[in-house]
Amino acid sequence: MNVTFFSRSHCELCVEGLRTLKLVQEELGFLIDIIDIEKDDAVHEKYMLMIPVVEKDGEVIQYGNLDYVTLMEHLCSE
Repeated sequence: MNVTFFSRSHCELCVEGLRTLKLVQEELGFLIDIIDIEKDDAVHEKYMLMIPVVEKDGEVIQYGNLDYVTLMEHLCSE
């Protein structure tokens, strides 16, 4: 399972979202690829209004205010 977390620096919602994603990671044991959207113009344009964004195998599963239950449901279905 490939889990990607899109964020940017100086984003408190991203800090909270990563903390929540890491709680799910402790339960399910997957790797998180963290991408700073400011380092790639195409990614920045795609996600600048949505961050933080969590993708599983290339599909967006949640963005904005991330919650444990939703992440667990989507990531547990692997």
